[in-house]
Amino acid sequence: MPKQTALTPELQTYWSEVANTFFWKKKWESLQTGDFNDVDFKWFNGARLNITENCLDRHLEKRRNKKAIIFEPNNPNEAASFLTFGELHLSVCRFANLLKKKGIKKGDVVCFYMGMTPELMIGLLACARIGAIHTVVFGGFSPQSLRGRLDDSKAKLIVTHDGAYRGDKVTPLKSMVDEAVIDLTTLETIIVVKRTNNPIEMKAGRDFDYAELIKDCDLYCPAQEMEAEDPLFILYTSGSTGKPKGLLHTIAGYMVHVGKSFKDVFQIKENDIFWCTADIGWITGHSYLTYGPLLNGTTTVMFEGIPNYPTPARFWEVIEKHKISILYTAPTAIRSLEKFGPEIPESFPMKSLRVLGSVGEPINEEAWQWYHKHVGKNQCPIVDTWWQTETGGIMISPLAGITKLKPAHATLPLKGVEPILVDDKGNIINELVATGNLCIKTPWPSLARTIYGDHERFIQTYFSTYKGLYFTGDGAKRDEDGYFRITGRVDDVINVSGHRIGTAEVEEAINENPHVTESAVVGMPHPIKGQGIYAFVTCNDHLDNTEELEKAIRDTVTKIIGPIAKPDAIQIVEGLPKTRSGKIMRRILRKIVENDLDNIGDTSTLLNPDCVDKIIKGKKN
Repeated sequence: MPKQTALTPELQTYWSEVANTFFWKKKWESLQTGDFNDVDFKWFNGARLNITENCLDRHLEKRRNKKAIIFEPNNPNEAASFLTFGELHLSVCRFANLLKKKGIKKGDVVCFYMGMTPELMIGLLACARIGAIHTVVFGGFSPQSLRGRLDDSKAKLIVTHDGAYRGDKVTPLKSMVDEAVIDLTTLETIIVVKRTNNPIEMKAGRDFDYAELIKDCDLYCPAQEMEAEDPLFILYTSGSTGKPKGLLHTIAGYMVHVGKSFKDVFQIKENDIFWCTADIGWITGHSYLTYGPLLNGTTTVMFEGIPNYPTPARFWEVIEKHKISILYTAPTAIRSLEKFGPEIPESFPMKSLRVLGSVGEPINEEAWQWYHKHVGKNQCPIVDTWWQTETGGIMISPLAGITKLKPAHATLPLKGVEPILVDDKGNIINELVATGNLCIKTPWPSLARTIYGDHERFIQTYFSTYKGLYFTGDGAKRDEDGYFRITGRVDDVINVSGHRIGTAEVEEAINENPHVTESAVVGMPHPIKGQGIYAFVTCNDHLDNTEELEKAIRDTVTKIIGPIAKPDAIQIVEGLPKTRSGKIMRRILRKIVENDLDNIGDTSTLLNPDCVDKIIKGKKN
């Protein structure tokens, strides 16, 4: 028997009341069991449901003709389109029947490697309709990264595009899938959604045209009755070891927390047009582009393009065009548009906007002020949200129009969430004004349940640093009002444009180069991306032309992981600072990159202290 709940009676009452606002085929027998000591926590035990009935069916009586999805294509000259809740329901049922025709059943894994078109969102919901597990791989990842995720998840079917539009580029996704699946025995079927009409190869018996399959599928598919703790999706995130982690989220807890947090943080109104600019390949696109809005019967905007294509006015044009009321985007996007000057957003009234949101990384104060003044016209509250792939939903955030704001502060935890600060030894810091490592004290419904296929790694990654607590990997400050300000990662993960890249993953790719002996990667301050990637590399021979090596390294990282992980700076060094046991002291390298030379600390105990001065002298600006 799992250990009884660690929740207080107040928390039990709160989550029970929240859960009662959703539709259940059968109510739960126990609200929550287990804690962070046994790392076997469950929510809504005994309950039965289907999340798509909460996203779609329950809205049909009153919202059948309301827009569910507005699709804004990459090319502004291509007409936008939309699906009502009634049309989305039919589309999901047809796609679900297509999957069943291809042998997909409850518990099977289906992978999506696509551009941002409605078929991607429809496909996710179709999986949930029949009890299949979806796993989305961002279309910017390399075939090698895709293969690793397909192999780990044992996906039986993959849905892809012939090609995907992204700004002025076309990514040949189908040919990348072909490369990824060579000799992969677990994958049986590839379904291709035509988008760019790129020439592609279709292998008989394995590859199928979506348009041909879907036209013969029935318009109704009954919702599979699921257990509360059945898996909903696997989403891979980089870790501090080279192998990405497949975080597994379960149906009921994810639904309850994501649905409620969306409603509360953004203070949702019936006629809101909500635009989350994230790709569905990331958790933000799962929770607050797909499930959160649809659970609340809210119109969600799906954007195929990028912020500055074909001009830096694109975001503001889209807001005006669709009368968007809530914009939820990343600090990276804000900073990239900030550099074009305030005149562009100021030339658009954007009177429909009432709430702005920030997600993916801590927002710096300058970007916060620019966003508030030039986009929100000093009228729109900014909800600076803190959460993670692992948490499933927002954990710390202002409530729009309710919480008093402080620039660059995530402010207060949502109700039902218990964050604490601890020191390096795991002692809880009880003083109100404090700086420490951010942990969560008790389970919440949308927390990932495990790393797919590796529960021991899940325990070691999140629950071994501080016994009995969930360790977020982030540092934070708490002020006199109890407001949290997230200071960034304290582990070996770099947050590039809001996307977490494991240092070990990049180092492994760099070390593939035959000239490289070893490497160490750290985060560097970056004016647009928040953090960039700075690589220190030692070579096994003398090279007269390091430019060629640097290009080769970047090309290798792009091929193995994807362009998002390409180092921004590469410094060839004679040696890396190491302890006498041989451990690379990345802390020292981080201080050098951040120009925090006064806090490097004592280097005399290093195996090779002389290398530090040489690295400082050769540092790239």
